[in-house]
Amino acid sequence: MADFILGIESSCDDTSAAVLKDGFLLSNVIASQQVHKDFGGVVPELASRAHEQNIVPVVSQALGKAGIQPSDLTAIAFTRGPGLLGSLLVGTSFAKALGIALDIPIIMVNHLQGHILADFVKQEGKENRHPAFPYLCLLVSGGNSQIVRVDSPLEYTILGQTIDDAVGEAFDKCSKMMGLGYPGGPIIDRLAKEGDPKRFQFAKPHIPGLDYSFSGVKTSLLYFVRDEMAKDPQFIEKNKEDICASFQKVLIDILMDKLVKAARQTGIKEVTIGGGVSANSGLRARIEAEGRKRGWNTYLPEFKFTTDNAAMIAIAGWFRYKAGERTPLDVAPVSRIADY
Repeated sequence: MADFILGIESSCDDTSAAVLKDGFLLSNVIASQQVHKDFGGVVPELASRAHEQNIVPVVSQALGKAGIQPSDLTAIAFTRGPGLLGSLLVGTSFAKALGIALDIPIIMVNHLQGHILADFVKQEGKENRHPAFPYLCLLVSGGNSQIVRVDSPLEYTILGQTIDDAVGEAFDKCSKMMGLGYPGGPIIDRLAKEGDPKRFQFAKPHIPGLDYSFSGVKTSLLYFVRDEMAKDPQFIEKNKEDICASFQKVLIDILMDKLVKAARQTGIKEVTIGGGVSANSGLRARIEAEGRKRGWNTYLPEFKFTTDNAAMIAIAGWFRYKAGERTPLDVAPVSRIADY
Protein backbone atom coordinates (compact mmCIF):
# COMPACT_ATOMS: atom_id res chain seq x y z
CA MET A 1 0.00 0.00 0.00
CA ALA A 2 1.37 3.40 -0.95
CA ASP A 3 2.47 5.97 1.60
CA PHE A 4 1.06 9.46 1.06
CA ILE A 5 2.96 11.98 3.18
CA LEU A 6 1.78 15.55 3.62
CA GLY A 7 4.64 17.92 4.42
CA ILE A 8 4.11 21.28 6.14
CA GLU A 9 6.82 23.95 6.27
CA SER A 10 6.38 27.23 8.20
CA SER A 11 9.76 27.99 9.75
CA CYS A 12 10.13 31.55 8.45
CA ASP A 13 8.04 33.56 5.99
CA ASP A 14 7.04 30.93 3.41
CA THR A 15 3.97 28.79 4.00
CA SER A 16 4.38 25.54 2.10
CA ALA A 17 2.61 22.20 1.78
CA ALA A 18 3.62 19.21 -0.34
CA VAL A 19 2.44 15.67 -0.96
CA LEU A 20 4.73 12.72 -1.67
CA LYS A 21 3.71 9.23 -2.73
CA ASP A 22 6.39 6.75 -1.72
CA GLY A 23 8.99 9.48 -2.06
CA PHE A 24 7.70 10.80 -5.42
CA LEU A 25 6.56 14.41 -5.55
CA LEU A 26 2.90 14.94 -6.37
CA SER A 27 2.62 18.61 -5.37
CA ASN A 28 4.62 21.38 -3.73
CA VAL A 29 2.78 24.65 -3.03
CA ILE A 30 4.48 27.73 -1.60
CA ALA A 31 2.89 31.02 -0.51
CA SER A 32 5.55 33.70 -0.14
CA GLN A 33 5.17 36.90 1.87
CA GLN A 34 6.18 40.07 0.02
CA VAL A 35 5.49 42.47 2.89
CA HIS A 36 8.92 41.92 4.48
CA LYS A 37 10.75 43.60 1.60
CA ASP A 38 9.50 46.96 2.89
CA PHE A 39 11.32 46.33 6.18
CA GLY A 40 14.57 44.93 4.79
CA GLY A 41 14.06 41.62 6.60
CA VAL A 42 11.47 39.26 8.02
CA VAL A 43 9.19 40.71 10.71
CA PRO A 44 8.26 37.74 12.97
CA GLU A 45 4.81 38.99 14.01
CA LEU A 46 3.78 39.72 10.43
CA ALA A 47 5.13 36.34 9.33
CA SER A 48 3.11 34.36 11.88
CA ARG A 49 -0.10 36.22 11.02
CA ALA A 50 0.40 35.54 7.32
CA HIS A 51 0.93 31.83 8.04
CA GLU A 52 -2.45 31.76 9.79
CA GLN A 53 -4.07 33.15 6.66
CA ASN A 54 -2.17 30.91 4.23
CA ILE A 55 -1.99 27.50 5.88
CA VAL A 56 -5.49 26.24 5.03
CA PRO A 57 -5.58 27.30 1.35
CA VAL A 58 -1.99 26.11 0.80
CA VAL A 59 -2.69 22.64 2.20
CA SER A 60 -5.94 22.50 0.24
CA GLN A 61 -4.11 23.36 -2.99
CA ALA A 62 -1.41 20.78 -2.29
CA LEU A 63 -3.97 18.03 -1.83
CA GLY A 64 -5.89 19.15 -4.90
CA LYS A 65 -2.82 19.22 -7.14
CA ALA A 66 -1.82 15.79 -5.84
CA GLY A 67 -5.26 14.48 -6.77
CA ILE A 68 -5.97 12.95 -3.37
CA GLN A 69 -8.36 13.43 -0.48
CA PRO A 70 -7.28 14.11 3.12
CA SER A 71 -8.47 10.59 3.99
CA ASP A 72 -5.79 9.17 1.64
CA LEU A 73 -2.95 10.56 3.77
CA THR A 74 -0.72 8.15 5.67
CA ALA A 75 1.08 10.67 7.88
CA ILE A 76 1.81 14.38 8.28
CA ALA A 77 5.39 15.67 8.47
CA PHE A 78 5.92 19.17 9.84
CA THR A 79 8.80 21.46 10.71
CA ARG A 80 9.37 21.60 14.44
CA GLY A 81 12.37 23.93 14.22
CA PRO A 82 14.64 25.76 14.02
CA GLY A 83 12.94 28.95 12.94
CA LEU A 84 10.67 31.74 14.09
CA LEU A 85 8.65 30.46 17.02
CA GLY A 86 5.38 32.12 16.03
CA SER A 87 5.64 30.79 12.48
CA LEU A 88 6.52 27.29 13.66
CA LEU A 89 3.58 27.32 16.08
CA VAL A 90 1.13 27.77 13.19
CA GLY A 91 2.47 24.80 11.23
CA THR A 92 2.82 22.58 14.30
CA SER A 93 -0.69 23.34 15.55
CA PHE A 94 -2.20 22.71 12.12
CA ALA A 95 -0.37 19.38 11.77
CA LYS A 96 -1.59 18.27 15.19
CA ALA A 97 -5.20 19.26 14.48
CA LEU A 98 -5.27 17.55 11.08
CA GLY A 99 -3.57 14.48 12.48
CA ILE A 100 -6.22 14.18 15.20
CA ALA A 101 -9.05 14.75 12.73
CA LEU A 102 -7.76 12.07 10.34
CA ASP A 103 -6.46 9.77 13.09
CA ILE A 104 -3.04 9.49 11.44
CA PRO A 105 0.46 9.99 12.91
CA ILE A 106 2.41 13.22 12.81
CA ILE A 107 6.19 13.26 12.28
CA MET A 108 8.33 16.18 13.45
CA VAL A 109 11.21 17.19 11.20
CA ASN A 110 14.32 19.26 11.78
CA HIS A 111 14.19 21.99 9.13
CA LEU A 112 17.91 21.61 8.44
CA GLN A 113 17.56 17.88 7.79
CA GLY A 114 14.97 18.75 5.19
CA HIS A 115 17.52 20.86 3.29
CA ILE A 116 20.12 18.11 3.61
CA LEU A 117 17.77 15.44 2.21
CA ALA A 118 16.24 17.53 -0.59
CA ASP A 119 18.14 15.54 -3.23
CA PHE A 120 16.12 12.46 -2.29
CA VAL A 121 12.79 13.91 -3.45
CA LYS A 122 11.93 11.89 -6.56
CA GLN A 123 10.07 13.27 -9.58
CA GLU A 124 8.43 11.43 -12.45
CA GLY A 125 10.42 11.73 -15.66
CA LYS A 126 13.58 12.99 -13.93
CA GLU A 127 16.96 11.30 -13.46
CA ASN A 128 16.53 11.47 -9.67
CA ARG A 129 20.21 11.35 -8.77
CA HIS A 130 20.99 11.37 -5.09
CA PRO A 131 24.18 10.89 -3.08
CA ALA A 132 25.28 7.58 -1.61
CA PHE A 133 25.91 7.37 2.13
CA PRO A 134 28.06 8.65 3.68
CA TYR A 135 28.12 12.06 2.06
CA LEU A 136 29.05 15.62 2.95
CA CYS A 137 26.51 18.42 2.76
CA LEU A 138 27.48 22.08 2.70
CA LEU A 139 24.40 23.58 4.35
CA VAL A 140 24.26 27.31 3.68
CA SER A 141 21.36 29.67 4.36
CA GLY A 142 20.40 32.90 6.05
CA GLY A 143 20.57 31.29 9.47
CA ASN A 144 23.06 28.45 9.11
CA SER A 145 26.45 27.63 7.61
CA GLN A 146 27.57 24.08 8.33
CA ILE A 147 29.44 21.12 6.92
CA VAL A 148 27.49 18.00 7.84
CA ARG A 149 28.48 14.36 7.46
CA VAL A 150 25.39 12.30 6.62
CA ASP A 151 25.66 8.56 7.32
CA SER A 152 21.96 7.78 6.83
CA PRO A 153 18.67 9.70 6.65
CA LEU A 154 18.66 9.61 10.45
CA GLU A 155 22.39 10.00 11.26
CA TYR A 156 24.14 13.38 11.09
CA THR A 157 27.43 14.78 12.39
CA ILE A 158 28.29 18.47 12.25
CA LEU A 159 31.94 18.70 11.21
CA GLY A 160 32.13 22.49 11.10
CA GLN A 161 29.86 25.51 11.44
CA THR A 162 29.92 29.28 11.68
CA ILE A 163 31.07 30.72 14.98
CA ASP A 164 29.22 33.99 14.38
CA ASP A 165 27.13 34.92 11.32
CA ALA A 166 25.71 32.72 8.60
CA VAL A 167 26.83 33.25 5.02
CA GLY A 168 23.29 34.12 3.94
CA GLU A 169 23.22 36.86 6.55
CA ALA A 170 26.48 38.21 5.15
CA PHE A 171 24.88 38.45 1.69
CA ASP A 172 21.82 40.23 3.11
CA LYS A 173 23.91 42.67 5.17
CA CYS A 174 26.10 43.47 2.17
CA SER A 175 23.03 44.26 0.08
CA LYS A 176 21.49 46.39 2.83
CA MET A 177 24.78 48.22 3.41
CA MET A 178 24.90 49.13 -0.27
CA GLY A 179 21.21 50.01 -0.48
CA LEU A 180 20.48 47.28 -3.03
CA GLY A 181 17.40 45.69 -1.45
CA TYR A 182 16.16 42.50 0.23
CA PRO A 183 16.66 39.58 0.05
CA GLY A 184 20.30 40.29 -0.66
CA GLY A 185 21.52 36.93 -1.94
CA PRO A 186 19.83 36.94 -5.37
CA ILE A 187 20.65 40.63 -5.87
CA ILE A 188 24.35 40.18 -5.09
CA ASP A 189 24.49 37.08 -7.28
CA ARG A 190 22.90 38.89 -10.23
CA LEU A 191 25.21 41.90 -10.01
CA ALA A 192 28.28 39.72 -9.43
CA LYS A 193 27.81 38.12 -12.85
CA GLU A 194 28.55 41.52 -14.41
CA GLY A 195 31.53 42.38 -12.20
CA ASP A 196 35.25 41.65 -11.76
CA PRO A 197 35.74 39.35 -8.74
CA LYS A 198 39.42 40.25 -8.47
CA ARG A 199 39.11 44.02 -8.42
CA PHE A 200 38.65 44.52 -4.66
CA GLN A 201 40.11 42.58 -1.75
CA PHE A 202 38.28 41.90 1.51
CA ALA A 203 39.54 40.38 4.75
CA LYS A 204 39.54 36.60 4.86
CA PRO A 205 39.45 35.15 8.41
CA HIS A 206 41.71 32.33 9.50
CA ILE A 207 39.65 30.05 11.74
CA PRO A 208 41.17 26.72 12.82
CA GLY A 209 39.52 23.43 11.99
CA LEU A 210 36.39 23.30 9.87
CA ASP A 211 34.50 26.19 11.47
CA TYR A 212 33.53 29.37 9.65
CA SER A 213 33.43 33.07 10.46
CA PHE A 214 31.81 35.77 8.34
CA SER A 215 31.58 38.77 10.68
CA GLY A 216 35.07 40.01 9.76
CA VAL A 217 34.26 39.97 6.05
CA LYS A 218 31.19 42.12 6.67
CA THR A 219 33.24 44.55 8.75
CA SER A 220 35.88 44.73 6.04
CA LEU A 221 33.21 45.63 3.48
CA LEU A 222 31.66 48.22 5.81
CA TYR A 223 34.92 50.10 6.34
CA PHE A 224 35.84 49.84 2.68
CA VAL A 225 32.55 51.31 1.49
CA ARG A 226 32.62 54.00 4.18
CA ASP A 227 36.10 55.17 3.20
CA GLU A 228 35.43 55.12 -0.53
CA MET A 229 32.09 56.92 -0.19
CA ALA A 230 33.86 59.68 1.72
CA LYS A 231 35.99 60.26 -1.38
CA ASP A 232 33.19 59.79 -3.92
CA PRO A 233 29.50 59.69 -2.88
CA GLN A 234 28.72 57.85 -6.13
CA PHE A 235 31.28 55.10 -5.49
CA ILE A 236 28.75 52.32 -4.86
CA GLU A 237 26.62 53.13 -7.88
CA LYS A 238 29.68 53.30 -10.13
CA ASN A 239 31.24 50.08 -8.82
CA LYS A 240 28.41 47.93 -7.45
CA GLU A 241 28.99 45.06 -9.89
CA ASP A 242 32.69 44.77 -8.99
CA ILE A 243 31.99 45.15 -5.26
CA CYS A 244 29.38 42.38 -5.37
CA ALA A 245 31.61 40.11 -7.46
CA SER A 246 34.58 40.61 -5.13
CA PHE A 247 32.51 40.18 -1.98
CA GLN A 248 30.79 37.06 -3.30
CA LYS A 249 34.13 35.56 -4.31
CA VAL A 250 35.62 35.84 -0.83
CA LEU A 251 32.52 34.27 0.74
CA ILE A 252 32.66 31.36 -1.68
CA ASP A 253 36.42 31.00 -1.12
CA ILE A 254 35.82 30.70 2.62
CA LEU A 255 33.10 28.08 2.15
CA MET A 256 35.05 26.02 -0.35
CA ASP A 257 38.35 26.04 1.55
CA LYS A 258 36.67 24.30 4.49
CA LEU A 259 34.63 21.92 2.32
CA VAL A 260 37.76 20.79 0.48
CA LYS A 261 39.48 20.29 3.83
CA ALA A 262 36.53 18.25 5.18
CA ALA A 263 36.49 16.02 2.09
CA ARG A 264 40.22 15.44 2.40
CA GLN A 265 40.01 14.60 6.12
CA THR A 266 37.06 12.21 5.78
CA GLY A 267 37.95 10.71 2.41
CA ILE A 268 34.32 11.21 1.33
CA LYS A 269 33.78 12.04 -2.32
CA GLU A 270 29.98 12.33 -2.31
CA VAL A 271 29.27 16.05 -1.90
CA THR A 272 26.02 18.02 -1.86
CA ILE A 273 24.87 21.54 -1.02
CA GLY A 274 21.59 22.66 0.49
CA GLY A 275 19.80 25.70 1.87
CA GLY A 276 18.87 29.04 0.35
CA VAL A 277 22.42 30.02 -0.57
CA SER A 278 22.78 26.80 -2.59
CA ALA A 279 20.88 28.70 -5.30
CA ASN A 280 23.86 31.04 -5.72
CA SER A 281 25.22 30.59 -9.24
CA GLY A 282 28.80 31.32 -8.24
CA LEU A 283 28.75 28.70 -5.49
CA ARG A 284 27.10 26.10 -7.73
CA ALA A 285 29.71 26.62 -10.44
CA ARG A 286 32.53 26.40 -7.92
CA ILE A 287 31.19 23.17 -6.39
CA GLU A 288 31.03 21.56 -9.81
CA ALA A 289 34.52 22.81 -10.73
CA GLU A 290 36.02 21.46 -7.50
CA GLY A 291 34.19 18.20 -8.06
CA ARG A 292 35.75 17.72 -11.47
CA LYS A 293 39.16 18.67 -10.12
CA ARG A 294 39.02 16.38 -7.07
CA GLY A 295 36.98 13.45 -8.34
CA TRP A 296 33.88 14.20 -6.29
CA ASN A 297 30.37 13.11 -7.17
CA THR A 298 28.52 16.41 -6.74
CA TYR A 299 24.78 16.96 -6.38
CA LEU A 300 23.05 20.32 -6.76
CA PRO A 301 19.42 20.66 -5.67
CA GLU A 302 16.92 22.02 -8.17
CA PHE A 303 16.27 25.70 -7.56
CA LYS A 304 12.74 25.01 -6.32
CA PHE A 305 14.23 22.86 -3.54
CA THR A 306 16.83 25.39 -2.40
CA THR A 307 14.39 27.76 -0.69
CA ASP A 308 12.17 26.72 2.21
CA ASN A 309 9.67 24.20 0.85
CA ALA A 310 7.49 21.40 2.16
CA ALA A 311 8.74 18.74 -0.27
CA MET A 312 12.00 18.51 1.67
CA ILE A 313 10.07 18.26 4.95
CA ALA A 314 7.89 15.52 3.49
CA ILE A 315 10.88 13.42 2.33
CA ALA A 316 12.61 13.77 5.70
CA GLY A 317 9.36 12.83 7.41
CA TRP A 318 8.88 9.86 5.10
CA PHE A 319 12.28 8.44 6.05
CA ARG A 320 11.40 8.84 9.72
CA TYR A 321 7.97 7.30 9.23
CA LYS A 322 9.51 4.25 7.51
CA ALA A 323 11.95 3.95 10.43
CA GLY A 324 9.00 3.70 12.83
CA GLU A 325 9.19 7.17 14.33
CA ARG A 326 6.01 8.82 15.57
CA THR A 327 5.65 12.20 17.31
CA PRO A 328 3.47 12.67 20.41
CA LEU A 329 0.76 15.32 20.31
CA ASP A 330 2.28 17.26 23.22
CA VAL A 331 5.34 18.21 21.16
CA ALA A 332 6.16 21.93 21.08
CA PRO A 333 8.00 23.88 18.37
CA VAL A 334 11.50 25.14 19.14
CA SER A 335 13.28 28.17 17.68
CA ARG A 336 16.72 26.63 18.11
CA ILE A 337 17.98 23.07 17.81
CA ALA A 338 21.47 22.49 19.15
CA ASP A 339 22.17 19.30 17.22
CA TYR A 340 20.62 16.84 14.79
